[in-house]
Amino acid sequence: MTTWMVILLIALVLSPLTWLIPSRGQRGQMELRLQARRLGLAMQIARQEWPHWMERQPPRQCAQYHRARGRNRDVWCYWQSAPGVWLDRWREASAPQELADALASLPRDVYMVEATPQFLALYWGERGNGDDLQRVAEFLKRHA
Repeated sequence: MTTWMVILLIALVLSPLTWLIPSRGQRGQMELRLQARRLGLAMQIARQEWPHWMERQPPRQCAQYHRARGRNRDVWCYWQSAPGVWLDRWREASAPQELADALASLPRDVYMVEATPQFLALYWGERGNGDDLQRVAEFLKRHA
């Protein structure tokens, strides 16, 4: 009886430690982020306010992959309102054809792509694999 009490007590003490073990999804995200770092991409978790007209509301905080841009570049921003549908702030599909084709090649869980004079940022749900990361890296390198 005493042996069972000791085993139960040890199990109760050690059970909260299992919460520290990352889940399969978290391990996948960590692996994607390490691969992105090897590809030369910068990543941070960013808080974002999303337009009310998006069909699927992205999470408040998501991964922002970004890359520095050269000077005197144009500024634009597109949201993926539905899979494969990229709209600007006026809810129009006004991207130039080359950019529209590049946006169409991005994974379905990329929520927004934003270009400022300083950087090109891509907000991604990270539900993909290494192939999706490769497409993201190619897009950022080509358009930064």
